[in-house]
Amino acid sequence: MRNTVQLPEDISRRIDSLVERSNLSRDQIVEDALAQGRSLAWQEQWVAGVLEGLAQADRGDFADDADIEAVLNRYDAP
Repeated sequence: MRNTVQLPEDISRRIDSLVERSNLSRDQIVEDALAQGRSLAWQEQWVAGVLEGLAQADRGDFADDADIEAVLNRYDAP
């Protein structure tokens, strides 16, 4: 079943921006918000975080062994 909803222009623009920055469709973004409770703000933050992580990886900015060991020791991981 297909439903049509009129959205305010600002919300529509935010969804379009998420579509451009991710490989999700408008339908997927709206369904995620409705079915999973992931607001547009949450999805925008998530996409921004993923894109920043990819940019860091492209720059070769990775955690080294000492960084990983410090995190494991902080949380007392075996």
